[in-house]
Amino acid sequence: MLSADWTRAGADIEAAERGGAGVIHVDVMDGRFVPNITVGLPIVKSLRRATHLPLDAHLMIEEPGRYAEQFVEAGANMVSVHVEADRHLHRTLTGIRARGALAGIAINPATPLVAIEESLADADYVVLMSVNPGFGGQKFIPSSIDKLRRLRRMIRERNLKTRIEIDGGVDQGNIAEVAAAGADIIVAGTAVFGTNDPERAVRELREAAVQWV
Repeated sequence: MLSADWTRAGADIEAAERGGAGVIHVDVMDGRFVPNITVGLPIVKSLRRATHLPLDAHLMIEEPGRYAEQFVEAGANMVSVHVEADRHLHRTLTGIRARGALAGIAINPATPLVAIEESLADADYVVLMSVNPGFGGQKFIPSSIDKLRRLRRMIRERNLKTRIEIDGGVDQGNIAEVAAAGADIIVAGTAVFGTNDPERAVRELREAAVQWV
């Protein structure tokens, strides 16, 4: 939703739904963890009324443990927090799950996978950032593909069911490679809402993603 037109957010969501979107991804930024400020709890509550799709709240904020469960109460079905921002990651993930939502760990491009190794079993999914968080419209970091493959291998070796979500710079030119590398959930912002036809954009992205099969 970071790239959506907020004056017509409801219509944009409906268009994405018609195109086959499976999740609505909401970027929450505080101007501290990342150099940008976006939406908060009231907007998530409003979005909950606008769609029946799962809401995926990605908290790019300091001290996410203070707010994570509040986002579940606001209507988020999935809540992810950054390993770089949370000193008590296990507690936060456990709290999100206790509220009935899926708990995710987000990790920045420069952060090594070893940082989340001990927490993988406590997470329902990992948000692998393929751009530096904070702004939409950035270019995909190519090394993210290798990191994605390594994360998939790490999960497989531990016999876990943790899913992988990739976020940042995904478009028709790279989505097939991203899917082939092991992504379960693919976030697309500018590639959808930066077009004149979000419905068609989602449909074409989905079609491109399955070409590797």
